[in-house]
Amino acid sequence: MIEIRDAKKAFGKNEVLKGVSLKVDTGDVVVILGPSGSGKTTLLRCLNFLERADAGTLIIGDEEVNLHKPSRKQILSVRRKTAFVFQNYGLFNNKTALQNITEGLIVARKVPKAEAIKKAEEVLEWVGLLDKRDYYPSQLSGGQQQRIGIARAVALDPEVILFDEPTSALDPELVGEILEVIKNIAKKGITMVVVTHEMNFAKDVASKVIFMDEGVVVEEGTSDEIFLAPKEERTRQFLKRIIPPEYII
Repeated sequence: MIEIRDAKKAFGKNEVLKGVSLKVDTGDVVVILGPSGSGKTTLLRCLNFLERADAGTLIIGDEEVNLHKPSRKQILSVRRKTAFVFQNYGLFNNKTALQNITEGLIVARKVPKAEAIKKAEEVLEWVGLLDKRDYYPSQLSGGQQQRIGIARAVALDPEVILFDEPTSALDPELVGEILEVIKNIAKKGITMVVVTHEMNFAKDVASKVIFMDEGVVVEEGTSDEIFLAPKEERTRQFLKRIIPPEYII
């Protein structure tokens, strides 16, 4: 489905990605863990060309793209195959919940308006917010806004959804509802790459866990391999600092 080869990115003298390579198979739920500043979010943003990598190759389906010098056509093609869920929701404040979802369908995907509205209503019902279809973001809680953001991503029928710490901006009591929505997406077999600090979610849902630190992939494996028997000392140090006590290795 997706392969990243030797992705590199620096901001000035700060090398954020130092040659990251990974594969994501169709139907995978890949969770990327790591301390702040390890390059997780930058990697995700480079995959969707929200940041321009300095080097590297992206293979998505049968298409191979130079991450540093993609053509406009290639960028549009990749964005049609992917959807991005932002940690700060990324909603249009001047549009209703329904309009936030139909905008991308109508403008980017050229879906007829009536069809876009029908699709938006379906995904709003799926995330339990059909009754909020005419509400603006300022009238919604953080958890509701993030559910709208997720519904918007699902409505696009992407090949893969990229989640950038989707619960980090939420109050603790709202985290569970968002993780439950993401778990339901996983049950649909939709390919996902999720940057998160939610260890229980990663352990329960991930088909593959990747641990990054200082711009490199330190270790990757199944959730059991990473959480129960990590091979690298750096991985063990990280997990012992943040993992719930019942999972301490």
